Amino acid sequence: MKTILIVEDNEKNMKLVRDVLQAKGYATIEAETGEVGVRLAKERTPALVLMDIQLPGIDGIEALKRLRADPATAAIPVIAVTASVMASDRRSIVDAGFDGYVAKPINLREFLDAVASAVGGREG
Repeated sequence: MKTILIVEDNEKNMKLVRDVLQAKGYATIEAETGEVGVRLAKERTPALVLMDIQLPGIDGIEALKRLRADPATAAIPVIAVTASVMASDRRSIVDAGFDGYVAKPINLREFLDAVASAVGGREG
């Protein structure tokens, strides 16, 4: 079973993403801050990280930088899941090095396609 780390500070968004992923057979780990997300990624090496951008403490872009800087977590795919949908926001997210982007509110088909594509050949 592939494990996905969800880094999300909004309880309703966390529940939606967790419930959808678990219904599709994924295991989930949860973090409410970027710092905890980075620590859990290092400890558990998930198949994928779903990263909100607007987080308390360090934001999702800084958390991604920390993941990429650590050889233990550098290869884990990270998808931004964010309400920041303006073109400039999308560009900064892509430029930061995220492996994908899912806009909130989440379109379930697009979301699950992005997840399946990211975890394709990896076992978590």
